[in-house]
Amino acid sequence: MKRIEAIVQSEVSREVVKAIRSKGVGGVTLIESLGQGAGDRPEIGGKQIEFNSTDVIVTVVNDSQQDSIISAIMDVAHTGEKGDGKIFISNIEESYDISTKQKSTEVI
Repeated sequence: MKRIEAIVQSEVSREVVKAIRSKGVGGVTLIESLGQGAGDRPEIGGKQIEFNSTDVIVTVVNDSQQDSIISAIMDVAHTGEKGDGKIFISNIEESYDISTKQKSTEVI
């Protein structure tokens, strides 16, 4: 299994979640956050903004779904401008369902 974590601009996060769900993913977590990348900070009203509004979208999928989920995220979040976001992929060794206490690599 793979954990896919995408950090995207808040303006597109809900569309990214829709795109992920359309690929058959059972669950998605959306975390509203503030981020600061390597790019220049924008100015609003003469003041430099310290953080950009970003969202973190997390899902766990079967290995076979990884490429289609990454493509779905990129298709929605890509503008070609700095600050579009990042995608991180991690291996998941096992998972647990708290309500059933079931341990399995298939509980996603």
